[in-house]
Amino acid sequence: MRDGDTIVALSSGAVPSGVAVIRLSGPDVSNILNAIAGGVPKPRRLALRRIGSDTVLDRGLVAYFPAPHSFTGQDCAELQVHGSPAGVRAILRLCTSLGARLAEAGEFTRRAFENGKLDLVEIEGLGDLLDAETENQRRQAVARLEGGLTAQIDLWRDQLLDLRAEIEARLDFSDEGDVGDLPTSFAEDVAALHTDIARALDSVERGRVLREGLRVALAGAPNAGKSSLLNALAKSEIAIVTDEAGTTRDVREVPIDIGGQLVIFLDLAGLRETASKAEAEGVRRAQAEIERADLILWLVAPDVPDAVQQVPVETPLWRVATKSDLGVTLQDNGLTVSATSGAGMDELLRRLSAFATERTGKGEPMLVSRERDRAALAAAAQSLVTVMTVLGEPELAAESLRIASQALERLVGRIDAERVLDRLFSSFCIGK
Repeated sequence: MRDGDTIVALSSGAVPSGVAVIRLSGPDVSNILNAIAGGVPKPRRLALRRIGSDTVLDRGLVAYFPAPHSFTGQDCAELQVHGSPAGVRAILRLCTSLGARLAEAGEFTRRAFENGKLDLVEIEGLGDLLDAETENQRRQAVARLEGGLTAQIDLWRDQLLDLRAEIEARLDFSDEGDVGDLPTSFAEDVAALHTDIARALDSVERGRVLREGLRVALAGAPNAGKSSLLNALAKSEIAIVTDEAGTTRDVREVPIDIGGQLVIFLDLAGLRETASKAEAEGVRRAQAEIERADLILWLVAPDVPDAVQQVPVETPLWRVATKSDLGVTLQDNGLTVSATSGAGMDELLRRLSAFATERTGKGEPMLVSRERDRAALAAAAQSLVTVMTVLGEPELAAESLRIASQALERLVGRIDAERVLDRLFSSFCIGK
C-alpha cells in the first residue's frame, strides 16, 4: 500500500443495484473530478453531474471532501451513479486511466488509521458494525466505533501518567535532600486503577458472546431429534432429517436472532461408538464443538437410548426431552418439546433469550470483546499488581507503570500497530 497514490473502488457492494457508490481518496482526486465530472463541487455538497470525459458514461451525484476533513484524512470524493455493472466498470477504468489505482481490501480504512482519523479499537468497531446481524451487535459495534473504549483507555492512560510522574519525579531528584516520600494516597490510587481495569477484564467474555454470538450445541444420541429441533428453531428445512441413525456427520452452524441476541445453534453428529470412519470423524467434531459451546442442549427422546454424557462440567447443560408428540413422558427433564407440533418451543426460546441476556448483561453494550482486549487489559492489570508489591523499590515500580501504559497504548495502536494491521484490514471489503 502506498499512501501517496490515489485509490478508487466500488464502495457500495455488488452490482447490479439501484445505486452504486464509487469512492476515491488521494492527492489526485481534484484533478480526476475536473476530468470526469466537469469540475470539483463545493466541499460536502452533492452536485448532479455528467460522468465521463470524451463520452458520457452516466449521470450522478458527486461529493467532494477536501483533506483533512474526510474519512481517510486525504482528499476524497464519492460518485453516486446508477448500479449498472457496465457503467461502474467503465467509470473505474476511466479513473484508473487518469492515474488512480484500484484499492486493496480495507485500504480506505487503513488510510484513516494512518492519518489519525481512527484508532485500532475504533476500526475494530467499524468491522463489527459491517458484520452486525442483530440489534445488540449493532449497538455494541457503534459504541466501540464512536470511541467509547478509546475514551476509557485514555482515562486510564492519564491516571497512569499521573502515577508515573509522581514516582519518576522522585527518581530524577533522588540526590536532593528535599524530595519526600510518595504520598499516602499513591498505593490507594494504584489499587483503584487496578480494580477498574480488572472489572473491565471480567466483562470481556460477556462482550465476546455478544459480538460473536452465543454458541448452543445440540447434543445427544443419534435420532434424538437434533436436526428436527434445528429446523423448527430456524423455521426452515435446513438440516436433513431421516430415521436412519448417523445422518448428520458434520457440524452445521445456524445463526438465529433471538430477542436481539445472536444465537448460533450447532447441529452435531449423534454421539455413539461406530465402525464407520466418516461417522466417527463426525462424532469427534461434535465432541470438539461441545467443548467450545456456551450452552449444551442435551436431547433425549423416548424412542432411542440416551447417549453417554461426556461434557465439560463447567459448561451449562439443559436436558431437553424431544418428540413429545409421541405421547411418552420422560422424567427429570426441565424442558419438553416437539419439533413436529411446536409444543414447548416458545418456552425453550424464552429460556434461551433469558440465558443470553444473563450471559451478555443488561444496559450499556460491552465495549471489550476481543482476545486483543483481554491480553492488553490482563497485562496492564498484572503490571499494577507488581507495582503494589514493589512500592519500596521506586525503579521497579516506575518500570511496571510504564509496562502498563504500553499495554494500553498497544491496544489502541499507538505502538506496535503494524503487527495487527494486515490481519485486521484483510477482513474488510474492497472500498472500505
